[in-house]
Amino acid sequence: MIKPETIQQIFDTARIEEVVGEFVALKKRGVNLLGLCPFHNEKTPSFTVSPAKGIYKCFGCGKGGNAVNFIMDHEHYSYPEALKYLAKKYSIEIEESEQTPEEKEKQDEQESLYHVTAFAQEYFTRNLHETEEGKAVALSYLKNRGISDAMIEKFQIGYCIDKFEDFTNYAVKEGYKRKYLEKSGLTINKDGRYYDRFRGRVMFPVHSVSGRVIAFGGRILSSEKSKAKYVNSPESDIYNKSRVLYGIYHARNAILKNDNCYLVEGYTDVISLHQAGIENVVASSGTSLTVDQIKLIKRFTPNITILYDGDEAGLKASFRGIDMILEEGMNVKVVLFPEGEDPDSYASNHRSEEVEKFVQDNAKDFITFKTDILLKEAKNDPIKRAGLIKEIVQSISVIPDGIYRSVYVRECSSIMNIPEQTLMNELNKSLRKKYSERYKGQGFEHVEVETEQAEPQFKPEEDVFSADNQEKEIVRLLLNYGNRDIIFETENELGKTIEVPVKIAEFIVHDLRNDEIKLEHPEYRLIFDEYVHQLSQGVVPDENHFIQFQDSRIAKIAIDLLSDPYELSFNWAKNKIHVKQEQDNLKELVASSVLSFKAKKIDQMILANQKEMKENTSEEDAMVLLQKHINLKQVSREINKQLSRIVTK
Repeated sequence: MIKPETIQQIFDTARIEEVVGEFVALKKRGVNLLGLCPFHNEKTPSFTVSPAKGIYKCFGCGKGGNAVNFIMDHEHYSYPEALKYLAKKYSIEIEESEQTPEEKEKQDEQESLYHVTAFAQEYFTRNLHETEEGKAVALSYLKNRGISDAMIEKFQIGYCIDKFEDFTNYAVKEGYKRKYLEKSGLTINKDGRYYDRFRGRVMFPVHSVSGRVIAFGGRILSSEKSKAKYVNSPESDIYNKSRVLYGIYHARNAILKNDNCYLVEGYTDVISLHQAGIENVVASSGTSLTVDQIKLIKRFTPNITILYDGDEAGLKASFRGIDMILEEGMNVKVVLFPEGEDPDSYASNHRSEEVEKFVQDNAKDFITFKTDILLKEAKNDPIKRAGLIKEIVQSISVIPDGIYRSVYVRECSSIMNIPEQTLMNELNKSLRKKYSERYKGQGFEHVEVETEQAEPQFKPEEDVFSADNQEKEIVRLLLNYGNRDIIFETENELGKTIEVPVKIAEFIVHDLRNDEIKLEHPEYRLIFDEYVHQLSQGVVPDENHFIQFQDSRIAKIAIDLLSDPYELSFNWAKNKIHVKQEQDNLKELVASSVLSFKAKKIDQMILANQKEMKENTSEEDAMVLLQKHINLKQVSREINKQLSRIVTK
């Protein structure tokens, strides 16, 4: 167990903008930061980080939390793992009490796999530098490829000895279970015989965004045609190849800095470009580009530049990947290397400045790139040219933003010397077809069923007289402004008017308790009761008390109510323009909210009394209930009169 004081130190030290900023590209918006949500697919940023409050909140999917919550959700860590991650990041020493046997048995299987892959990486790296076979075979191969010692160390490249069970036997000897060796894909079990998957191969570790080793790629060094040139780890609980990009951990800061990501095909392409000084580069590593990989890049930048070798046969196959990037609302450019060259060979044979200049000078937008490729094929054949136009328009049609579509139509019109309106007509036809297919795929009956299932079941009066909204507003005011003062005027013993500051939390809690009014919503009531308890101890709890609350339900509600999607995006005060905000009128806001809540509670009491009057047959009880009704109505009128004065003031 991690000591409570250490946990508090981690919470106090971790800066939400720094933690989230390692995974998401954030831009300043007023007092907050804004970015694309890493938890769901969105084209318009709705993911907000509040450095002042120490929280994040997505107003699209609803995800929210503090720095620890973010690491738990993003990296799929347990609570202790997230705390340890942040402790390491901020150099906080953790002292733990010894785990019980039961706790050890519950050790997360993912963590076991992480330990196995980390152990394997260290073992393969030692093989490369400390064994005769590693130095003679693998290290000499890397040197001949021009890969420097710095790059070998940076990417943790290693070597797996060319023996059937060398790694497996050593791992078992060191206490690692065969079950996890097999699940990680490092060891293969064939008819009860265990042997190394990567024997005789140079090892390229694959890292997660946070830098943990999750898989490997192995390149064979022998010339045996019967063996695959590259072998990759199979998927596991920590490795999903369609969601991983080789080099993303080493590239993420450079991608953010340059606001662009270079996309290549292989491990050595990434390493050679890093060696040439181009660090904002990742590879899809033996898989066709996937939507999840595109979304991973999109967390850091909306701009992708794809680097292709001169193989024209593979270029047409790349069109689908380009369309997928466009469909995610991203900007895509393409660089085509000279025939016979690829990013690896070009970077190895040219100086860093030449590589960078070549990439910048030869980056084409997808329209120009696609047109150049297809025009070579179409030549002067009018039918093929017509097909080319349809192909280009199809790519434009997947772009979600209408303005960008119009710009690309204009560019295509200029390149192809075709009237813009002709292309626009074809584009509209393509869009109509796409939306028609989408609607048909959903089915009208399906939409109806969904609506019926989603329709809330309640009686009209229960909805009209529910006080949930008023209770929510009371709790929101407590969380956001509980520690603020509001000023009341009163007379002292000498009859002189004086101003008395009162904490908003104290005013709300005492006012509602004096009238014996309780909150009905279970989570809101828990928060209110916590304020009652803390105030009885002479403490006004701050927002962090609830953001870090042990009950996750309370923490989530607190974060939701502390997050405001409508922040001013410009500091008007600098221009001596005062924009009135709710905190400028807190006294009236608090008073009206408390009165609105009381009014709703009175309405509920009137409704309950009316039901009792209908059901009661006793004349004596009827008179009592009638008098109660008159009294409640009188209170209701008085409250609404006060509300009217506050609103019209």
